[in-house]
Formats: sequence, C-alpha cells, structure tokens
Amino acid sequence: MKKEWNTIEVLKHSRHDWLNRIQLIQGNLSLNKVDRVKEIITEIIHETRQESMLTNLHLPEFAASLLTCNWNQHHFQLDYEVRNALNIHHLDDQLLASWINELFEKLDATIEPFQENYLSVSIQAGEEESIFYFDFSGILTDKESLLAFLESTVGSTMSIHVTAVSDEEVSFEIFMIPSHRVR
Repeated sequence: MKKEWNTIEVLKHSRHDWLNRIQLIQGNLSLNKVDRVKEIITEIIHETRQESMLTNLHLPEFAASLLTCNWNQHHFQLDYEVRNALNIHHLDDQLLASWINELFEKLDATIEPFQENYLSVSIQAGEEESIFYFDFSGILTDKESLLAFLESTVGSTMSIHVTAVSDEEVSFEIFMIPSHRVR
C-alpha cells in the first residue's frame, strides 16, 4: 500500500539523507581521501540533476512515487534516470503513478526479502510516445505472478513489452502515448 507522505515526513527523510551524505564527505575528508570526496560530490550532483529532471516531467504523482520509493520498506532498491528533460504533462499521471505503486507491491510479493534486489527505471520522454525502461535484478520467488501482472491490461494509453526473463532478472518496457491520441 502506498504511504501518504506529509510535509514533515518528507523533510525528515530528506534531512536524514543529506546528513548521511555530509557525514560520508566528512569521514572521507578526515581520512584525507580527497579523490573519494570528489566522487561523492559528483554523485550528489548527478542525483540532484536527475531529481530535477524527474520533477520537470510534470508527472507529480509518478515522480513522488519514485522519489519516496527508497524511504519505504520495500525489498528492493530503486534507481532511476531521466534521459531527457522534455515536459510530458500530456501523459496520464494518475494511471502511471497507480501502476508503478502496484508494481512496487507486486515486486515485494514476488522477490526474496533481504537480498540484493534492484529496480532500475530509465525514462525516455517524447511528444508522440514516452518509453519507460525497467530492469530488475535480484532473486525472484514467483516469476509467473510477476509476469502475469506485467501482461495484464493496463489501459489504452499504456502497453508493456517484456524483453528478458530469468530467475534473477526481468526487463520490460512501457510505451505510453498521450491520451488525446487514443481513439
């Protein structure tokens, strides 16, 4: 079930994340590991740019689901990449956010907890069609149930294509077209 975050909870988690990063920098500086500090700062800059590009897609509910995913008690870690910063407000944000939260629940139910489970999402935004690439790696305990979820109908503006499946990997793409193009 998707947790509703209030402002105080968001600020609390954000502050905790930033404190961890600052302590990591401070620890590496005390060990005189300047090159590692530079790497950490470069990573922070990259992550911050990605967050900015994600929020600039004008899919607020979907973006919130991705931004808060790792704060929840999921059995996987999420990372994402926005390949271009095109505004795609013409997509159905409600549908996409609802679907991604269902995916998170389905993953939690079909993977081995407390393992190195990762979900990577890449977003290729376009005016005519937007593609969302998903790559899961980890330990699947119920691959069939996950595949059945992915193959279920999600709407006339959204289609899913599974590209790779094994006991430790599932890759798929979601193609979304603007609702004004559906007849």
